[in-house]
Amino acid sequence: MKSDIEIARSIELKNIREIAAKVGFPEDEVFNYGKHIAKVPYKLIDDKKVKKSHLILVTAITATKAGVGKTTVSIGLGMGLNHIGKRAIIALREPSLGPCFGMKGGATGGGYTQVLPSEDINLHFTGDFHAVTSANNLIAALLDNYLYHNRSKQVGLKKVMWRRVLDINDRSLRNIVSGLGGSVNGIPTETGFDITPASEIMAILCLARNIDDLYARIGRIVLGVRYDDTPFTVEDLGVTGAIVALLKDAINPNLVQTTEHHPVIVHGGPFANIAHGCNSVIATRMAMSWSDYTVTEAGFGADLGAEKFFDIKCRQAGLKPDLTVLVASTLALKMHGGVDEKEIKLPNVEGLKKGFANLDRHIANLQKFGQTVLVCFNRFASDTDEEIALVMEHCAEMGVRCVINNAYMEGSAGAKELAEAAVELIENQPSAPLQYAYDLEDSIKEKIEKVAKKIYGAGSVEFSLKAQKEIALLEKWGMGNLPVCIAKTQYSFSGDAKLYGSVEGFTLKIKDIELNAGSGFVVVLAGDIMRMPGLSKTPQAVNIRLAEDGNVEGLV
Repeated sequence: MKSDIEIARSIELKNIREIAAKVGFPEDEVFNYGKHIAKVPYKLIDDKKVKKSHLILVTAITATKAGVGKTTVSIGLGMGLNHIGKRAIIALREPSLGPCFGMKGGATGGGYTQVLPSEDINLHFTGDFHAVTSANNLIAALLDNYLYHNRSKQVGLKKVMWRRVLDINDRSLRNIVSGLGGSVNGIPTETGFDITPASEIMAILCLARNIDDLYARIGRIVLGVRYDDTPFTVEDLGVTGAIVALLKDAINPNLVQTTEHHPVIVHGGPFANIAHGCNSVIATRMAMSWSDYTVTEAGFGADLGAEKFFDIKCRQAGLKPDLTVLVASTLALKMHGGVDEKEIKLPNVEGLKKGFANLDRHIANLQKFGQTVLVCFNRFASDTDEEIALVMEHCAEMGVRCVINNAYMEGSAGAKELAEAAVELIENQPSAPLQYAYDLEDSIKEKIEKVAKKIYGAGSVEFSLKAQKEIALLEKWGMGNLPVCIAKTQYSFSGDAKLYGSVEGFTLKIKDIELNAGSGFVVVLAGDIMRMPGLSKTPQAVNIRLAEDGNVEGLV
């Protein structure tokens, strides 16, 4: 079989206006970024049509370094739905440069289920990430300037809560000292950088419903604490309008196409391990306005992305999936069953069976939210008939339907059965109304404990003294009714990345709490999670180059 990049380059892309016309977007409303990418104004969202569309969430078992193929399945399912005559649009997140040049490489699917033009989407795209980075760092510069010019007055801050961001993995920037070199260069301050997908601006972009909502959310961002223990916001700084101006184009979602020229809306890109992990509300509602079926995904495993999709995104946006597709593969299941990563492509029935415990936990968790679950077995070339049969039999014993996905090798035809199963379940057994993991009236500690115990399987939750002080301050400010966004490792139900499988009874350690008042949730830092990743010993960047023919090699 051809490589992903060979397949991508063999496709003759259609002009994006042709794709827009297929969706039904008015031609004069589509703003082109070249021939194959466009932005679509959010004003084309129709609330009445949103209510009639069927929303399908794609999530996965706990992530492993072997990969599961969630994005490939999301693209394949959307293509499969179109293949069987349904009007479907796929809504995905944008790739971050950090993983592209770090460990992961590109993030636009694979095989015959890709979103194109992949190189452009992976590299800069329409500049949304850069707009978020600039908006975030403009706030930081304006705040530093305010503190500098008011340092001798009684209007300073005793604590600054705003950090800069950069869309590159750079561990050296996690914790720094700025303002060195004398008073003319600012005030010496301990600060640091997060990666752009972790920025509150990114979360706000992905949760705002329109420009008015964007204005309100930006203005509510808490930048620090005054000496009287009251919050100091962007609105107090007086720069809300300037920040929104930088995001005037970024708020509109991006339109691209699959390998078979089906429409895909790609917008926003928060990570699910350090942020809320979902594409924008605007993108999802746009897709639902112009399709009968919308396929979207949530990052990493269901304990992270799906939980936040339900408890944060759906709660804020008034969305409810009719079906959740849970992606699993033999490679990932065997890793969760204790098989060494170097041997997971070899047949190992016992290791596979032990890995079922992780699959079962995710099924049970999704059902707690009221979801009808369809397991998608994402087939890899190394899978044996015996292993596939075992997975199918196990799901049948669990009372959950399981369908094999061959879209990577066969395109939309390989997802035909998956698409038919999804339609059948939505028509005959749709998900019940959402049952959230916690109530907004619960205290911040209670919310964290409910997610930790009900979803992760923790036996107890331990709060650091710093976290307890932050919780007390937020509740004093009246912020105790916000949802929680727990940042933890994606590789385990626990806070320890090395504990694979279905670990239970552990103690989840909460080291810090951060307020994201603008995006409307509280970020909870658990275990050793960091919001600025580092690069591996041999990052993907060493394989990336611009070839003489103008194509980028090593990215996909």
